[in-house]
Amino acid sequence: MIWMRNLLFVTLVGGGLCTVGYQLIPPRAPKPVTRYDANAYSDPQFRDAVDRADASFREQWSTAKVHAAQPAPDLLVARRLALGLVGTVPSLEEIRQLETLPAEQRLPWWLDHLLQDRRFADYFAERLARTYVGAEDGPFLFYRRNRFVSWLEDSLARNRPYDAVVRDLIADDGLWTDKPATNFVSVTCQQDKQNQPDPVRLAGRVTRAFLGLRLDCAQCHNHPFASWKKADFEGLSAFFGQTHVGFTGIYDGAGEYVVEDRKTQVPKTIEPHVPFAPELLPDHGTRRQQLAGWVTHPKNPYFARAAVNRVWALLFSRPLVDPVDNLEQNETTPPALQILADDFSSHGYDLRRLIRLIASSEAFRLDSAADGDDGEAAEKMFAVFPLTRLRPEQVAGGVQQASSVGTLDAQSHIVFRLARYGQQNDFLKRYGDSGEDEFDGRTGTIPQRLLMMNGALVQSNIRDEPLNASMRIALMAPDNPRAVETAYLAALTRRPTAAEEAHFEAALADDHLTRPQRVTDLFWALINSTEFSWNH
Repeated sequence: MIWMRNLLFVTLVGGGLCTVGYQLIPPRAPKPVTRYDANAYSDPQFRDAVDRADASFREQWSTAKVHAAQPAPDLLVARRLALGLVGTVPSLEEIRQLETLPAEQRLPWWLDHLLQDRRFADYFAERLARTYVGAEDGPFLFYRRNRFVSWLEDSLARNRPYDAVVRDLIADDGLWTDKPATNFVSVTCQQDKQNQPDPVRLAGRVTRAFLGLRLDCAQCHNHPFASWKKADFEGLSAFFGQTHVGFTGIYDGAGEYVVEDRKTQVPKTIEPHVPFAPELLPDHGTRRQQLAGWVTHPKNPYFARAAVNRVWALLFSRPLVDPVDNLEQNETTPPALQILADDFSSHGYDLRRLIRLIASSEAFRLDSAADGDDGEAAEKMFAVFPLTRLRPEQVAGGVQQASSVGTLDAQSHIVFRLARYGQQNDFLKRYGDSGEDEFDGRTGTIPQRLLMMNGALVQSNIRDEPLNASMRIALMAPDNPRAVETAYLAALTRRPTAAEEAHFEAALADDHLTRPQRVTDLFWALINSTEFSWNH
């Protein structure tokens, strides 16, 4: 009788635990296939912009006698898009959905699928925030980076026109908690100057982030290589001379921008003025509103080009014109930059349209290896897709997604999202954050490789546990060839070559370990491969 009571007790406890587990982590229903806007890709103006950009590249390649690569496979392009737009690799679930579609619909569907996903707004907002306010926490009390990034996320999710977003960043007022755009200004508050905003830092950020110009190089003296003068930068800084911090937050009031003459040590008042195209400067509004109107004016020759160059860089991991914030100094600006900029400004500064244009270009869909031996020249001219190391966030996101059969997104259970967030933060601290410089091209380090080989992120996501992809593939794959193929799709977004398939099939056939352990070893090898850590 005692054993029957114990059995009943265990049964009741087990049933209760199962019920609680079901409520905490309910089974996820299959996702419906996302619809895509076919008209956006067949619109004559859209096709004309893509065709002209493609033709301009082909002309450059022909003139330089550079051989372009062959088109990349669809799955490889899908991987590039996922890394560039949501910071992770496609899930096995998404790959299966993609491959159910006709070939001509796959990439347009996949692109719209990502643009409609909240992960796009979250990831792209963080990338842009590093350009606008940097990667640091900023001054205590006067700056809320999380609020700023959340505001950017909402703007991207609603596809607000880019020029409207920039005008808010430059000219908005109020508290940095209630008006998150004002954090663009409050991040420059100076403790040694009564916590007032820094006009110099603001002018430098405006020109680099929104115009792609390094006017701040003329902060102390005339620019040695460009036409900018010290007076030009001072004139831009003066637009922030009346910007203050008070009880109501950021506001514009009385005051002027005063600097000390380095020769005479005598203070002088600087009148606000712009370094070029003064006719575009509005004659009404506060000084910051006037500056915002001038920066975003459709006839400003730099605004649209700077945006195109940065979005191109986020998708390719390399700007079309390098450095990304120095358009003036580059003597070989590709004609495609102006073609895309003209379309961007003439279609209401629509970021999603711009992303569709770039992702539809021939350059974006080329392979990363060419038939010829053009090497660096071909990569520099985008005749091949440039090979670049993944950012730390992309590595972490890729590991976590590759290790899950289902898509890790905003619809995932809160338990999974919290665990993922904690894992990623710990990984980034150890792996190293690349800071504000999004496209510095730095190489990997030995500690980074060791972290991938032995770190908690990889080990916890690939070990043979019920929710990990390795265990599910080991249990559900009908045979070893299918297990190898599925693991390759999950980790590398491609199928194995014949040689790879033969090698790993033999490894899975070894019965010294259990099948889940063997699949776990396969995942470890794929995630630690060079291919996994590079965009190509």
